[in-house]
Amino acid sequence: MARWPPTNSSEESHKKQVTNVLRQITRLIKALNSDVAPEQISLAVSFAMIVGLTPFWSLHNLVVLFLVMILRVNIAAFFAVVGLFSLLAYLLDPVFHQFGYSLLRLDALNSVWTSMYNSTIWRIENFNNTIVMGSLVFSLLSFVPVYLMSLWAIKRYREQFMVWVEKLKLTRFLKIQGLASTIGPHIK
Repeated sequence: MARWPPTNSSEESHKKQVTNVLRQITRLIKALNSDVAPEQISLAVSFAMIVGLTPFWSLHNLVVLFLVMILRVNIAAFFAVVGLFSLLAYLLDPVFHQFGYSLLRLDALNSVWTSMYNSTIWRIENFNNTIVMGSLVFSLLSFVPVYLMSLWAIKRYREQFMVWVEKLKLTRFLKIQGLASTIGPHIK
């Protein structure tokens, strides 16, 4: 059914994108301010980095999602941070391409890449793609450092900045937005 007056679809799309970003920020702030263990949030950030930086429809991301579901990981923080790392991935794709290209061109690993390509499961993984290879290896090498840095940052945030952030007008606005979206559909 057509809406009247007609609206600009790009304007609606922009509003939806802004709303989604605000939701992601709200989820992240809620996770940081909750009683959830910092280790759970840090693990969520590390797993989200793998999913966010690598092409989404990859076999390894199914493994990561499985691990997120069976381990004690904060799921809200995971999905909030996946969006942030996905945005970062667009900027880093040229770097991942170069890194993956250099890995795939190493003569010492040529027999490994050939045997992996001849196996069905690795061919499905699409390791011969430079961006997949570069982003996955980068993510795996960065997993532990990102975990440790995010753990330190979360503990530091909770000790020093949590009270200050709670007083910000933006935080109060986001809380009101969350409340309004929760009770809004029930008000007639």
